[in-house]
Order: sequence, then C-alpha cells, then structure tokens
Amino acid sequence: MPVENELEKATADVERNIKMKLLERDMTQAELSRLLNINRQQVNRAIKGDNSPKAFEIRKKIYRVLDM
Repeated sequence: MPVENELEKATADVERNIKMKLLERDMTQAELSRLLNINRQQVNRAIKGDNSPKAFEIRKKIYRVLDM
C-alpha cells in the first residue's frame, strides 16, 4: 500500500515539524493549547495527524502561532 505509506510519512513529518518548533520555543503542547484556547486533547490529535476538518483548522492555527 504505497499510498498508505506516503500518508504515514507525511503525518510523521507534520508531527515532527510541530514538535521541533515547540522545542525551539521551549513550549509544551499544554501551553500551546492554552494560547490557542483549544482543548489539549484536540491539539494533541491535530499534531498527531488526525485528518478531520477540525484538526486541519487547528493545525492551521498552530502553524500561524509557530510561524510555520
């Protein structure tokens, strides 16, 4: 399943990039969720690669906050 493998790689890349930015800013996911005023579990699911429309919108907010 090459398409599934590509999706898994893209998901891992998104998660790694967000986590690296959080480390660069010395920020936790909990702090990020408070800053965005979004439930910590929702932020975690978005970072982990959930493909729901809500997770996509949360990732867009994360990208803006982290200058990605």
